[in-house]
Amino acid sequence: MKRQTRTLLFAGILGLSSVSDQSLADENASNPLAAVNNTDIRLQAFDLNGSASKQDMFIDGAYMLRDNLKLKYELHYNSTDLTGTRYSEFEQAVLKLIYFPSERKLNETWGLRTAVGLEWTVDLGDTAKGIGSGSDTLAPFGGVAFANLKTGLTLIPLVQHFASYSGNDVSMTAARLIALQPFAEKYWAKLDLIVPYDWNSETFPATAEIQIGYNVNKKIAVYGDLLVGIGNDRPYDKGIGIGLRFKY
Repeated sequence: MKRQTRTLLFAGILGLSSVSDQSLADENASNPLAAVNNTDIRLQAFDLNGSASKQDMFIDGAYMLRDNLKLKYELHYNSTDLTGTRYSEFEQAVLKLIYFPSERKLNETWGLRTAVGLEWTVDLGDTAKGIGSGSDTLAPFGGVAFANLKTGLTLIPLVQHFASYSGNDVSMTAARLIALQPFAEKYWAKLDLIVPYDWNSETFPATAEIQIGYNVNKKIAVYGDLLVGIGNDRPYDKGIGIGLRFKY
């Protein structure tokens, strides 16, 4: 049954990457609460503990089912030598349904969009090879996007709780803050700070990401990521990434 679920989820993610809607090409897809259709092809490389490394190659996209309902999808393939031997295989598949209850103008400067949703993650890896978590999880979340109508700055605070329904026990609550700023006409900068609390291990595996992107045209964008683990409980030391975005 679990193998069948994984196959259906895998096929669904690949199928979603081919759909399109011309009218949604203008919002920045680096904002998870943006009403956009996009498919990103991404590669991130991590220094895990000074001697081990991980490369994460993944599809990261979104499709607007309705004006106020968005489906995000991810499919991750890892290569790592965490166990001392290098292994490569699929790590996880993710589907995230996001509903936008309201969107309004607060004043002449700021607009607001609210969001609630549920993230479903299916583990595809093998923890004996250092790939995957050994858990399938459900993660409800809520957030707000504050958009400055004059400068283009977007601030997005989010809260999410992850709980396992299969495999290893997971119970983690994460606070997240995203700041997204366009500049120099075709560029953008993004800061993404995630501070989770693991209720089982009583740790804070916090991370931060800085992204600089460039809109080649209305349909294509490229970007680079700088990633860093924060504090003694960090999941990795540092990392870098690149991405190619197709907007529909």
